[in-house]
Amino acid sequence: MNAEIVIGEEAGRPVHIDMEELLATRLLVQGNSGSGKSHLLRRLLEESAGMVQQIVIDPEGDFVSLADEFSHVVVDAASYSQGELEALGSRVREHRASVVLALEGLEVEQQIKACAIFLNALFDAPREHWYPALVVVDEAQMFAPAAAGEMAEDTRRLTLSAMTNLMCRGRKRGLAGIVATQRLAKLAKNVAAEASNFLMGRTFLDIDMVRAADLLGMERRQAERIRDLQRGSFVGLGPAVSRRPVTVKIGPVRTGNKAAVSGLMPLPEAPKADMAALLTESLVEEAAAKAPPPAPVRTAPPVKDLAETMADMSQSPARQAAEPVDRTEAVAAILAALASDPKSPFQPASALYQAFLAGCRSKGIHIPPLDLIGFRREFACALAGLDRVDEESRMRLLSIASDIPDDVLSPFLVIARSAMEGRDAPDEEELARAYGTSSPGRVRRLLEHFEREGLIAVREIFGGARKITVPALEAAA
Repeated sequence: MNAEIVIGEEAGRPVHIDMEELLATRLLVQGNSGSGKSHLLRRLLEESAGMVQQIVIDPEGDFVSLADEFSHVVVDAASYSQGELEALGSRVREHRASVVLALEGLEVEQQIKACAIFLNALFDAPREHWYPALVVVDEAQMFAPAAAGEMAEDTRRLTLSAMTNLMCRGRKRGLAGIVATQRLAKLAKNVAAEASNFLMGRTFLDIDMVRAADLLGMERRQAERIRDLQRGSFVGLGPAVSRRPVTVKIGPVRTGNKAAVSGLMPLPEAPKADMAALLTESLVEEAAAKAPPPAPVRTAPPVKDLAETMADMSQSPARQAAEPVDRTEAVAAILAALASDPKSPFQPASALYQAFLAGCRSKGIHIPPLDLIGFRREFACALAGLDRVDEESRMRLLSIASDIPDDVLSPFLVIARSAMEGRDAPDEEELARAYGTSSPGRVRRLLEHFEREGLIAVREIFGGARKITVPALEAAA
């Protein structure tokens, strides 16, 4: 099989890339935004698609269209958890699948973590799966930064380790790294230095031109050649490209990308008044719809006011009739009324208990049916919505929550009820209200505490969703 592909031409003569040599010597592509890096990578991938397995790390969604023309499988990282991405990486190596890891649905730091996890899984594959594969990393300066940025230090160490393994030690495992970057100065030197082949596109900053000229073996006064390159032209050098620097005009491609239109196009022909109306009509309503809901008011009303409110809620002509009171039903109604008050979860237990006693007296129950400890657990049940489940389910939930402390009982019951109803996770607002907080951080720490205690299992999805299961419920099923 011919191991060469035509990447472009120089003065009418085709310029080839030896794919077998490229697998052994790796490639670095550099060029400012708009220089044609993505076009170059697409040409290389299209021409070699039938020769070698291809794995593309795609932070901007530029290469997902390869799946329309070739056998590439698009993996949307936002739909998978960390463990699932690791398993995917292992299967990609085992089955020699060409894939595009699409990261565009994630925040930048999540993109970096997902890329590092996936690359590490490729690198750690069993020896019997070390088949040759091209690993193309676009925007490599994100994943192998030369200096610490705004990302967390542990994330930076993770991604640098993954990229260094790919470029330094990947060859023995069949992995041939192809990294593309906008600026050499932003790319970690130990990653860039491992490439033996170079395709340098247009760049204007002196520091990048000098470094590119050094890599190409040019004298520094020849660096101006890189500044004068046309869009889509690259200076190539290396054992897989050419033994001397050649200026390559990259050839055409068959697949497109979904990038925004970069050329000129006619503006819409709309009168100024109509355009102004399109921009401003219903603007207030749209902004209000997107605005976050106001945080719950934390200010606790005086105990006396809360007790009077409960008494007013429970009094009615029917209640004032001289009929025997069903204490169980009456207590449940008082607890339900108290739990339905949006301010209740943010009140201290003592204030809630006083309101509960006031509600009992208004119904003719003068002997307290619950002490403070019993009230806290019963109120937690009411707040968790256990009155909306059947008696058998209620008893099952209470049995698995028998050892849960009172202060976190309600959020645990919310999670357990959600799992019993077959939902992936409870509503965020419902869970926060049960815990008496409006802080996402406190809810996250509570979930971490439950998971450490073995009470729940949380499956985080990179796109931001989560699935929570309760092992005790599954065991009892």
